[in-house]
This record gives sequence, C-alpha cells and structure tokens, in this order.
Amino acid sequence: MQAVEHPPIVFFNRHTGALEQEAIYGEASLRWVYGNPLGKLALHAFVKRAIFSRYYGWLMDRPSSKDRVVPFIAKYGLDEAEFAAPASSFRSFNEFFSRKLKPEARPIDDSPSSVVFPADGRHLLIEPGQDYMLKGVSFDVSAMVGRQIGPSSVLISRLCPTDYHRFHFPVDAVASLPQRLTGPLYSVSPLALIKRPSILWENERCVTELELANGSTGYFVEVGATCVGKIVHTSSPGKVRKGQEKGTFLFGGSTVVLVLPSGAVKWADDLRTHSTEGREIYAKMGEVAGQWT
Repeated sequence: MQAVEHPPIVFFNRHTGALEQEAIYGEASLRWVYGNPLGKLALHAFVKRAIFSRYYGWLMDRPSSKDRVVPFIAKYGLDEAEFAAPASSFRSFNEFFSRKLKPEARPIDDSPSSVVFPADGRHLLIEPGQDYMLKGVSFDVSAMVGRQIGPSSVLISRLCPTDYHRFHFPVDAVASLPQRLTGPLYSVSPLALIKRPSILWENERCVTELELANGSTGYFVEVGATCVGKIVHTSSPGKVRKGQEKGTFLFGGSTVVLVLPSGAVKWADDLRTHSTEGREIYAKMGEVAGQWT
C-alpha cells in the first residue's frame, strides 16, 4: 500500500512579506499516519485516543525531557532573547514549551477599535458561505461552539510546536467559565486538516463565551489535539482585557478559534486576501487582525 503524497504547506509571512514553506514538526510520522493506509489504522486504533496524548504529555513532564530543549531551540531558530526565563532554567520540555515571554516581545496594539490575534501562529479567516481551506467543506461553526448561532466570522489560529504557546484574549470582553466539549484528539497539523477539515469541530475543545462591548456575543475556542498534554486556563471568568493571557497549551501544537458576529469586524487586508485563496498568514499575538466596524 502506497502513502499519499501531500504538497508542501505554504503560508504568507506578514513580517517578511513573502510566501514561505512550513517546516512541519514530526512531518514524517504525520505523513505516515494521515497518508498511509496502515497509518490510518494506527490513527483510529490508538493515536487519536486521549491515553496516547496523556502518555506523551507525561513524557514531556519528566526531568529527562529537558535534554530536548537546547537542541529544539537550535534546530528551529527560536529567539532566546524573547524568553522571560533562560533556557537553562526549564526543568522539563513542557515547562519550556509553555514558557512566558518578556512583555516587550509581544506588544499589544492599543487602539480601542482593534481586534488582535490571540496567539502566535498561522491564521485563516472563514466568512459565512466560504468553504474551509477551499476543500469543499463548509465550516460548521455551530458544531464548533456546541450551540446554534447565527452567521459568523471565524478566525482560526493554528499553533505549531515551535510557536509561543500561550494564548490571549483578542478583545475587551466579559468572559464566561470555559465549557469542555468531549471528542477525539486528531492532529491539527495541516497534513491532517487537509484530509479531514471537520477535526476542528470534532476534537475535544473548550468554549468560552465572550460578552462584547457592543452587546453582541462572541466565542473563544481552544481545540485539543494529538500529543497536547493539557489545555491550562490561567484566567478567571469576568471582565478581561485585550491582550490579557487566557491560558496555555502543554506539549503539542494546537489551535484557537475566535468566532465573532458576521460584519462586526473589518478584517486586515492581508488576512482577507490570502484566506480567500485558502492560504494562512503568519502573524504574532497582539498584532492587528482587524478593526471593529
């Protein structure tokens, strides 16, 4: 049985102004699991199950896992000057993975009219009626948030293992207690999403309702994934500020999704242009994603 070949994953980098090819962490294993018939058997029998991710998370909590930190920083070219603590201080890979950054490393746009990206990563905007990644699959936003809602704009922020893994509120709001929705733990790698876009509203996830300043309602969703040790919420329900930390993922790239009423935001030109072509853009937490209309 032959593996299915996938084209390179290309995104637009807002900072360089160029198209770039993503270096996918664990690419060989992901291509086997999601592109090889034998790999798919392993996926459904074991990989997508919570016990697999809990075990991997446990390994990343072990003191011996700290030996992975320095090679990981070197291989992926991470900027240690941004770290709030030196690399030598991390007692495990998970402690490094969920690291804090210096405040000046991620300035928050302070315009009252702006909506900011909630995380570092590759971002894709889906508007009502638009297919997901142009693969002929309509995004089921009601399934995503676990309730029936009206036409909405959906901002998907996909974090890779190499990214800063704390996520932040993109707007001022009143936040509810997060609600956990159960599901499997498929990978949210683009190699998996291309094959099965519905992963984003099938996987285990946490949904927070946001009461917005204009009286409307939005939603902030953290999506679990294979090898995500845990979703940790570091904020409390109530009034929250734009840029305030909401929580962190332990080991494994994952995704946060912002759902806002359709037409409430004029989204940034680069985000809209590339999203309509099914292409993500890379931007950092705190940068402008759009402006309230």
